[in-house]
Amino acid sequence: MLRARLASRNAQPALLCCTPAMPLILLNKPNRVLCQFKDDQGRETLADHINIADVYPAGRLDFDSEGLLLLTDDGQLQARISQPRSKLAKHYWAQVEGSARDKQLGELTTGVALKDGPASAIKAATITDPNGLWERVPPIRERRSIPTSWIDLAITEGRNRQVRRMTAAVGLPTLRLIRHRIGPWSVAGLAPGESLAIDTEVAWKDLKAYLEDPFA
Repeated sequence: MLRARLASRNAQPALLCCTPAMPLILLNKPNRVLCQFKDDQGRETLADHINIADVYPAGRLDFDSEGLLLLTDDGQLQARISQPRSKLAKHYWAQVEGSARDKQLGELTTGVALKDGPASAIKAATITDPNGLWERVPPIRERRSIPTSWIDLAITEGRNRQVRRMTAAVGLPTLRLIRHRIGPWSVAGLAPGESLAIDTEVAWKDLKAYLEDPFA
């Protein structure tokens, strides 16, 4: 079973050449990287961090958001990960402007009104600074007169900029957003721009075990 760390875009994927299917790639996407492999404006893309052809994102992550992005060439696996009906939880750390209160956290879980319909989190809780969190490049702009706080939030949908719009709806604009987990897969141990390859067979087993008991 293959679990290979891909240290950089220049690493030779020798471990992958003889596998019958491409692995599931776990990438810690840095801030200001597009979730595509080409850009006519010269911005940083996935091609600057992934050295494997013919894999595609299972879901997306905003240009100005960081953290876990999954890539695969398995269409069925991609669909199971990205489609809302799969109810795969996506976990985020959101650094917000202001001190999050219980009332605001409750509103996030009971539901807020967005322009494209109501949205709710399956979890919303305040946390201290996430352990082992890397520095953001460039750093966020903080106002000295206004405190910031961290929220650990999970959703099962994936609408455009959904988490940012949800926190803004309860009066807590998001300053920094990091997706740290999708279903059974975590960004733990991966530095920004670093990736990990998991054999597709192992990925399917991970997903099956998670769906049988998502709160394990």
